[in-house]
Amino acid sequence: MAIYYALSHLNSTQYSQLRLILGDQLNASHSWLRQPCEDTLYVMMEMRQETDYVRHHRQKVLAFFAAMRNFANAIAHKHDVLYLTLDHQGNKQQLTDNLDMVLQHTKVQDFAYQAPDEWRLDEQLARYSPDGVSVSMVDTEHFLTARDALGDYFKDPNKVLLETFYRRLRKQYNYLMEGDKPAGGKWNYDHDNRKKLPDKVQVPTPLVFDNDVSELDVLLTKQGVDSFGEVDATALPWPVSRKQSRELLNFFLEHGLANFGRYQDAMSKRCWSLFHSRLSFSMNSKMLSPREVIESAIEAHHKQPDVINLAQIEGFVRQILGWREFVRAIYWDKMPDYANLNKLQHERALPEFYWTGDTKMACLQHAIRQSLQYAYAHHIQRLMITGNFALLIGADPVAVDAWYLGIYVDAIEWVELPNTRGMSQFADGGILATKPYASGGNYINNMGHYCKDCHYDVKQKHGEGSCPFNVLYWHFLDRHQQLFANNQRMSMMYRQWEKRESNEREAILTTANEYLIHLETL
Repeated sequence: MAIYYALSHLNSTQYSQLRLILGDQLNASHSWLRQPCEDTLYVMMEMRQETDYVRHHRQKVLAFFAAMRNFANAIAHKHDVLYLTLDHQGNKQQLTDNLDMVLQHTKVQDFAYQAPDEWRLDEQLARYSPDGVSVSMVDTEHFLTARDALGDYFKDPNKVLLETFYRRLRKQYNYLMEGDKPAGGKWNYDHDNRKKLPDKVQVPTPLVFDNDVSELDVLLTKQGVDSFGEVDATALPWPVSRKQSRELLNFFLEHGLANFGRYQDAMSKRCWSLFHSRLSFSMNSKMLSPREVIESAIEAHHKQPDVINLAQIEGFVRQILGWREFVRAIYWDKMPDYANLNKLQHERALPEFYWTGDTKMACLQHAIRQSLQYAYAHHIQRLMITGNFALLIGADPVAVDAWYLGIYVDAIEWVELPNTRGMSQFADGGILATKPYASGGNYINNMGHYCKDCHYDVKQKHGEGSCPFNVLYWHFLDRHQQLFANNQRMSMMYRQWEKRESNEREAILTTANEYLIHLETL
């Protein structure tokens, strides 16, 4: 078996089936790959269609292409693979055009593909019907739930809760269960998992991989691929093979999991990853499966229950078994309309500093510059710093979606869109979350170490030099009072707002309006 980089090298009469593997379908355990099949040709493609549908961080493009190439070489030991590089002479740079080219050359009459995880690709392939060729779709064999999982777990898909979904999956897969009861007697240990990071706690030095992707980087430049962000192409830090992905998983189990839950909401300049696993790229590209990650973590907990206590493992399992599967189910249930929702009617452009980090706000400066440097920020930085600020200023959710989809190495639309348009920006009007995840500077100060070094004063409630998060938070509540006043989870904050003297409310709103006018200089 072999890997081919040109159609001319293929025996055009050898194959009876063509199988497509997309760039985020790098699942070495897929049933397709268990047995060699001499009459089957696998095809993988680097395409401008994928580099250009949004402006990506350079590291993201390099990581995906490097992982794809490694995967193709790995499966070529037992299978024939046609790999179209970005600069392949016949590359049409568009998926179905390339498929037409390959089908015409090989004369196969059977084409199969794995279910895409993005709506745009699913639609593109669902409409694809080449003459004289049968087309079939198979499962990716990656997720723990089906695409239409909401219908399996809820009678009314408009009344869904993560907690209900998560508990049913815990029971279904018998994860952290004692009979039909949760281990330890509690389903949720969030109360134990919201600690600020003390100075005395040692943070592990992140495991990174010095992958030399210089040739790929030169290729992107020669082909004119537009990207942003920093990269050292001689030392790409992300895992680009299953072996490296397993190394990162084992590193997390040994050095991160014992403190993951406790400090998962903490924010600090001390380290860019803290105790987070950074497994999302490996999982979203399918180099790792959710089942193996969850079960490896539970096994580590069982081996060292005093080191990795129940609160830590439950918090980690919840992120994957609960949240990851839940947002995917929401995505497939609500698309394509979900991508156009804008309940709050926000239309403001994102400030230019989202692409530079050049702002005097210490938390935003750090989170954005870190994102530009590593194509990564952990979930609280994404939700409560960059996402929170975008929400408070009334940023257009289309622009917010594009920023998140582009800047993070792990961002694929099925997981990015519900997290930003739903969880972060509340543009879906409450489908995903029961209230907006908005906060003033106090939350950031309580959970992080940014405020002490900031140009702005988190204790100052209004006026020049006051923390922009403070005044913009109240401005957000004030302008959306009609929508949120009856939300029980927000009633306390509205009572606090109403208790303030009218001149204080006016001063807060005046400062907020000044900040909104001069966003680019904050």
